[in-house]
Amino acid sequence: MKKLTRYPSYDVMHEKDAWDDHTQRIVLSRLHTTGDYVFLTTVEAEHLRAWCSLLVDDERPEIIQFVLDHIDRTLAGGQESQRKSGEPEAAVLVREGLHALDIACQTIHTERFFQLQPKQKKNLMLDVSSNQAVPIEVWQHVPQAALFKKLLNLTVEAYYSHPEIWSEIGYGGPAYPRGYVRMHPGQLDPWEPKEEKQQHEA
Repeated sequence: MKKLTRYPSYDVMHEKDAWDDHTQRIVLSRLHTTGDYVFLTTVEAEHLRAWCSLLVDDERPEIIQFVLDHIDRTLAGGQESQRKSGEPEAAVLVREGLHALDIACQTIHTERFFQLQPKQKKNLMLDVSSNQAVPIEVWQHVPQAALFKKLLNLTVEAYYSHPEIWSEIGYGGPAYPRGYVRMHPGQLDPWEPKEEKQQHEA
């Protein structure tokens, strides 16, 4: 899928020599996905591939695979921030949520979530986001809105940490060790890209 960008000639990786070795290794690793899951099953990963692609309106395989790898590592490592009282841990929430999603789709559509038409997927995602997905008995133990928010957070934090997305949004890359000096609105440091006159497809 082509994405519009105001920075068609910018590539943040041209700035990598300004980063220290540790930062370079971290950023470069994001360009190489594996698909070797520790936590996710194959079916869960395919549900997430369809879900995350719609959340960010991007189907580019290498970027969405990076998002899935990030979610897998996060859930496998038990990493999460604070959660509301009564909400299950992230790994439990996502696993039980994806199971409920699978059962609901097969019950209503006789197909799995990733096999549905885009409009069907979007409608179901909207229902989950507002605690209105059915059948009720399938979802009774899953806090739907919490599931939607958790998947949204995991997806967005991964998507916007990918170097290709940095280039498209004109992000100049890690601040360390070089640092940013010109911090006021509209000011750019010399290595930061300037908007080009017309938007182009990335």
